[in-house]
Amino acid sequence: MTSSYSTDLKLELMVTGENAGTWGDKTNTNLNLIQQAIAGYESITITDSATTALVMSNAALSNARNMIIKFATITLTGATTVTIPDGIEKFYIFDCSAITDANNLTIKTASGSGFSPTTAGAASPKIFAAYSDGTNLTEISLNTLGGTIGTAQLEAASVTAPILASNAVTTDKILQSNVTTAKLAASAVTGNNIAQSTITQTKLASNSVGPDQLISTGVTAAEYTAATITVDADGRITAASSGAGAANMKYLAFRTGPTSGSVSLDPSASKLQAFLFAGGGGGGGGGVSVGGGQGGQGGFGYFTAPATGGTTIPYSIGGGGNGGNRTGGPSAPAGNAGSATNFHNFTTNGGNGGQGSQSTPNGTSNGSPGNTGSAPGSSGTISAGILFSDQRGAGGAGAPPQTGGPGGSSGTGGGLVVLSNEG
Repeated sequence: MTSSYSTDLKLELMVTGENAGTWGDKTNTNLNLIQQAIAGYESITITDSATTALVMSNAALSNARNMIIKFATITLTGATTVTIPDGIEKFYIFDCSAITDANNLTIKTASGSGFSPTTAGAASPKIFAAYSDGTNLTEISLNTLGGTIGTAQLEAASVTAPILASNAVTTDKILQSNVTTAKLAASAVTGNNIAQSTITQTKLASNSVGPDQLISTGVTAAEYTAATITVDADGRITAASSGAGAANMKYLAFRTGPTSGSVSLDPSASKLQAFLFAGGGGGGGGGVSVGGGQGGQGGFGYFTAPATGGTTIPYSIGGGGNGGNRTGGPSAPAGNAGSATNFHNFTTNGGNGGQGSQSTPNGTSNGSPGNTGSAPGSSGTISAGILFSDQRGAGGAGAPPQTGGPGGSSGTGGGLVVLSNEG
């Protein structure tokens, strides 16, 4: 009767009367095989995106028989499998620390199931224990082991914030005297860590809140005259600016354009206000059955500034732009832009002329209206129509859409209103 081989470790099982004279050698071989199974270590190179089959041969040293198997350095880019033979009942330690992207690796029996050697939250894979029951390979994980972890088994720095569940450390678990200033990092206690109702007035010492404890609002420390201020819901002043006071203000000039001249201030004057209107743009010309665009309104602005009493300040008030002529064809010229109005260092720009009637590949169309003139540096958004009822700086009407009608109307000249204080 010939020898047979054990199921798990493939040891040669000799029968009486067989292998005369070689029992010693075969017994030594079996002992080496047992040694490999309980203490063997081997580094194995696996193939990326393929299956590497470990083997256990009868009565011969084999890589699948080792207790510890370390996988050589490799980066896995696709699904990769390492198998051990079916039918083996054995304990293994797999060292996967040299593998990059180990989530692509599965270690299993040839026909059964296994596991992927990955660790949640870890920068690299670790060393894994597993056992084969002859059918499947099962990982021995920490969360499957019995027992508990006591305080003595934890290093001082091992329980970090990512390990703790939200709201895990409650007030009952913190002694009142444990959280001291020395244990808090600089700026550790932020607004997010303080409940809205925690710091009450009774917890603040008298005069404990000073300028350094108040959030800056961006307001420059200064004395403001006739000030405009902005206050937020907490009572803080968040913006402030000086204005020209209205007390003792009097009209010095009320002019319409186009014209130029100068205004003399009272010797006691210290503040100046002015309303400037620029000339309106002329209306666009018309063609055959199509009209021109309305001229743009001249720019309007309200300006304030400190003044020096007794000075003479020149001005020029812009005129309105001419309207575009009517033509006998489908296209007509645009109206001219109105002229700017200037006083002191204030300027309002004239309105643009209305566009003349247009001829396009798709037919003819009415001209577009001109843009309103700008008032750079003006204060606020005061409407000219609220304060003044006349039509200073109005844009001219565009030519009507009729054959043989008039051309575009000229824009209206601008205007100037000047006030200063006395005393």
